[in-house]
Amino acid sequence: MAISQGDTLPDATLVYMSEEGPATVQLSEKTKGRKVVIFALPGAYTGVCSTAHVPSFIRTKDQFAAKGVDEIICLSVNDPFVLKAWGDSTGAAAAGITMLGDADASFTKAMGRDFTAPPAGLINRSQRYAMVVEDGTVTLIQEEENPGVCDVSGGEGLLASM
Repeated sequence: MAISQGDTLPDATLVYMSEEGPATVQLSEKTKGRKVVIFALPGAYTGVCSTAHVPSFIRTKDQFAAKGVDEIICLSVNDPFVLKAWGDSTGAAAAGITMLGDADASFTKAMGRDFTAPPAGLINRSQRYAMVVEDGTVTLIQEEENPGVCDVSGGEGLLASM
């Protein structure tokens, strides 16, 4: 069953690249007592993810901050090495967007938003969606009908619904 508006966000141990190397963080720690935007996508370095989804949150970061958002998190079923390099190459890291990996797709599956597309080499990946989480509760979630588009889950689309 997919997590929806009003539900408690499932906790997860996610990975990121710290200055000392790969590290983990509990998602519940990132959301406790805070207003956080999380946008999830099929994969680092993939077409729409690189050309539309990440850039939309770079463009709108200040507008989210003005609405009280404490942090914007990009979530992908990738390892921390790839996400660090991708965050650097897209400018997401410089913009202050947190890149977190759901390396084994456990969070993505708990969200009810996993998919597999073998012809494209995408196995156990995340559907494209974005959500606002306040103190661990999903207050808004918008999912694309097709992972190849980025309309309602992009920065501008999410902002328009807040």
